[in-house]
Formats: sequence, C-alpha cells, structure tokens
Amino acid sequence: MTARRALLICLLAATALFGAREPQTDPRLKNASRNPDQNGWTFVHLEGTPSEIGFQHGFLLAPEIQDFQKVIALELEHDNHRKWSFYRNAAKTVLWPHVEQEYREELQGIVTGLNARGVKLDIWDVVALNAGLEWSYYTKQYNSQHGAKPGKAAVAGDHCSAFVATGSYTKDGRPVIAHNNWTGYLDGERWTMVFDIVPANGNRFVMDGAPGLIHSGDDFGINAAGIMITETTITAFSGWDSNGIPEFVRARKAMQYSKSIDDFARIMKEGNNGGYANDWLVADRNTGEIASLELGLKNVTLERKMDGYFVGSNFPINEKLIKEETDFPVRDMSNSANARHVRWNQLMEQNKGRIDAAVAEKFMGDHYDTFEQRESASERTLCGHVELSARGMGDWQSPYGPAGAVQNKVADSGMAERLAFQAHAGHACGRDFKAADHLAKHPEFKWQKDLLRDMDSREWTEFSASK
Repeated sequence: MTARRALLICLLAATALFGAREPQTDPRLKNASRNPDQNGWTFVHLEGTPSEIGFQHGFLLAPEIQDFQKVIALELEHDNHRKWSFYRNAAKTVLWPHVEQEYREELQGIVTGLNARGVKLDIWDVVALNAGLEWSYYTKQYNSQHGAKPGKAAVAGDHCSAFVATGSYTKDGRPVIAHNNWTGYLDGERWTMVFDIVPANGNRFVMDGAPGLIHSGDDFGINAAGIMITETTITAFSGWDSNGIPEFVRARKAMQYSKSIDDFARIMKEGNNGGYANDWLVADRNTGEIASLELGLKNVTLERKMDGYFVGSNFPINEKLIKEETDFPVRDMSNSANARHVRWNQLMEQNKGRIDAAVAEKFMGDHYDTFEQRESASERTLCGHVELSARGMGDWQSPYGPAGAVQNKVADSGMAERLAFQAHAGHACGRDFKAADHLAKHPEFKWQKDLLRDMDSREWTEFSASK
C-alpha cells in the first residue's frame, strides 16, 4: 500500500467517525483556536457571542466531548444505578427552566458545533453533562421522595485540596491561590482543558476544565477584573432545591461577571439550589483581600481577611451547617478531610511569610499523613492517592479505588495580572498511575476497563491568555 493511499484511508475513516466536517473558514471559528497539547493539557481560546463560543467549543473539542460524555454516563449508571436517560430527563424538566438565556445559547452552540462534526449528542445530553457534579445531590432527594434504593454515590463525594493566602503569609504580601482536583481517575484523566474565554459581555477569564463544560467544574479560574477563584466540596452534605439555579450556571456566571468578592458572593447565593455545595476560596488581587464562602443550602457563611489564609480539604466549617446539612464526623481525625485540614494549618504556619507559587507547587505534592504522623501517600494526604488506600473514602466506598488528585493549579497575583496560572497534569508528587497494572491487582474495577487510561505525572507548565 502506498503512503498516499494509506493517508486517504485514514482521512476517510476520520470522516466516517465524525461526519462531514465544516471548513475551518466558518466565520464562527475565526477568533477561536486549539493549541497543540502541552504536557497533558489542551489549551482552547474561545471568543464571541454565547452561541459563537458554544459552537467553537463543540466543534474544536468534539471527539473529547463525545468521549467525556461516555465516561460520565458510565460513572453515573454504575454509582447511582440509573441510566443516562434519567439524567437527560432531569436536565430537561428540572434544570433547563432555570438556565438563563445567555447560557442556553452557549449550551445550544456546543450542540451545533458537535453536530457539525458528526457527534450526535443533543441539548439534554450537554446539559446533563454540565450538571454531572450536581446529580448526586438531586438523586439523593429523588430517592428519598420516591422510596428508591440509594446508589453508592448517594452522598456527594469529598474531593480536592486548596488554599488562598495573603498579607503576612505570602512572600510579597499579595494573594496566592492553589488547588488540586480530586476525582476518579476515569474522568479525572480527562480534566485537562485550559479555557481562555473572551465573552461578548462580562470579563475575559481563564480556567481549567473538562470538555463540554461551560464552567470549570473543579473551579479554578482567574478573570480580568482581578478575581481569583477556587473551592473544595463540603463532605457528607445533603440538600437540593429543584426551583433553584443550577450550580454550573452560577459558577460560570460568577467567573465571568464578578468584579469584587461581593459580586462573587451575590451571584453564587442568588437562586442557590444546593447542588455541588462547596467552600469557595476567593481573592481580589486589586485589594489583596481573600474570602471563604461556605455555601450550604440553608446555611451560608462569608468570611473575609486582609491578612491570613483560608484552606479547604472538604471539611465543613459552620457548626449550624454541620448539624443541619451534613453527616460529617467532626471528631474523627482519621477522616481524610480532617487529616488534610490539620496538614494545611501546619504548612501555612511553617511557611508563613514565604508562600509563593513555587512553595504552593510543593504543597500540592505533599504526602504527610497527620493521623499516622508519617510520610505515606493515601486518601489522607494533600496529594491524594485513594488507589493506594485500603479503606477508600467518600463516594469511593471500595478500598484501592482508582481515584485521588488528578491535576493541580497555582497562581500568584503577578500571574493573575497576566491571566495566567501554572498547571500540572497528574499527581504533583511525580507518581504515575498505570491502568492495566491497577486493574490486574483490583479486578473489582473492571467495569472501567474500556475507558480507564494511564495517568502520567507531567511537568508544571504556565498557561496564559492568548494575545
């Protein structure tokens, strides 16, 4: 077979897989770009009206979105024992009525872009995908109301380690923020998008994310007004309001439109549906102020500081929230969230006055277990390794679950001025995850076999808004 004939066959196969591809000269694509993958990340620039941004997103990331939807559908069916059709229907009847027009247009734009590449997902698929982190809250309430048996993920999972510091705690006295995303490796291996978005209205912003999501999902981002945002989930939380605004809409809106900490808190609280309940860590690089917004459904607490730090590792804070909205084991120091909380406080005090981006990067790879008081990578360390733990945690009830820290981000105020941040795909400690090896040792996870991939630890890499 000649080289030319082989190339022709490859092109025909690609056309069959993704359909007749619209030309790159489509005017909706003129301000958009997808850069070559770098150290495990895909950088995407989107610009224009909501429908244009959506089209660009769907068109440029069509294969990745199709793949990610398969992953999320598999996880939801396995953990909650419900078919994808259940979530499509809830997306249509429960969520869609509360999605404002701007984001309806962007979501529909994603569908149009996908369809242009031959991917046959529709608007309810894309809405359900965006609400992936909220479904455990909804299904818990649904199961209770309908007398249904709860699935493994009836309680929302506890993921992520993060901090924000300012004043006397940082090297230059200005805010520094960092976060690592904890989730199952099945979806976390795909949580490696960097979006640079220039919307027709609101602020330009950069954020990490997953394909097909209009929000970050694990919520690390910086906007041009100087607001730096991240969060960690509140462990063992229960609460849902079907009349509220989906969390994915509020999180995206806050990233796009906030010009102050007050703006951020107002947008997140307005229409709060309780979905994906988090402790939000926020900084304003213009003023140097930092804040913690613990956003329950019934209980909401905003704390602010000009000097100090806030840390997150999935522990609830407000005593009333703990009592009324969680089943959190406050006194169990073997609990992952509590052990990591102790470690964060140790690191903040030990490094007071020295915290910068480089120090933050080291925090992300930390393996000190405060319960066992030794170096031992596990579900209790800031660089989480549930796959090495004999007990599991949160919604990973089985021991040795392929889950933990999947990627990391760090930014100081100087980076924020340039709409830039440092990102690290895989474990920041440098440990690689090999899917075949893990499945051979733990065949109980064979249901992931067709989609679970290796997750290699890459290098720290800076990403910034394209010019």
